[in-house]
Amino acid sequence: METFIRMLKKVKLNNPILIEGLPGIGNVGRVSAQFLIDQLKAEKFAELYSPHFYPFTIIHNNVAEVLKNEFYYWKDPKGKNDLVILIGDSQAGESGGEGHYDIVEKILDFSEELGVKMIFTLGGFGTGEIEESKDIEVLGAANDEKLISKYEKYGVDFKGSMNRIGMIVGASGLLIGLGKLRGIDGVCLMGETTGFPILTDPRSAEKLLRVLMKILDLEIDLSELDKKSKEMERFLKRMEAIQEKTLKKLISKQEKGKENLSYIG
Repeated sequence: METFIRMLKKVKLNNPILIEGLPGIGNVGRVSAQFLIDQLKAEKFAELYSPHFYPFTIIHNNVAEVLKNEFYYWKDPKGKNDLVILIGDSQAGESGGEGHYDIVEKILDFSEELGVKMIFTLGGFGTGEIEESKDIEVLGAANDEKLISKYEKYGVDFKGSMNRIGMIVGASGLLIGLGKLRGIDGVCLMGETTGFPILTDPRSAEKLLRVLMKILDLEIDLSELDKKSKEMERFLKRMEAIQEKTLKKLISKQEKGKENLSYIG
């Protein structure tokens, strides 16, 4: 089996922009892209299958399905830029860099066929810290310097990215990196997130979407995501309180241990 894309519906798009939101840190990109699909009522028109995905199936409504990526499209009523939104069950598994490159090249081939000239990849940047929602920033990386001055006015912190991000692993980085070789402009948007394993962060996704909405001149209702963000905020505050309480107990035990040791000695 080779990586391939199965067309479900032929579509004619006007100046399409590709938006990628595959699973990653905090699932920020995945949540953002899925919410965008739901709110815009985008339609699925293609699926990508690959032997580089993990070798298991997902049971959905009693039906076993292999892992895949999915392409959705949305027609811009203003006639400016239609959208192609890429989401999926997985990125390439543990097959080394070759799998990532193979999948991304197929995505770029398909994007060129559709007429894509601009790519926005969405992801999370793990800080390792629990931050208030209001303090979450959206960091950015671009494959051409001219794009920095164009998009930083929307609240994307490119300078912060230069100081804090050494590399972008996976599809989010490769799509804009390899896209440049094909003459496709690309920007990676990354919402700050705690980076806790298997912890989806809707707070970061909301911040990311607010920036993307400005860039694309979209109006979508974020109230549902805002509700999930507030629930996440409360959960993280509880976690922080538990961590603080646990740390105080450990410090207290260590101090008592030192006191006992000095007395015995």
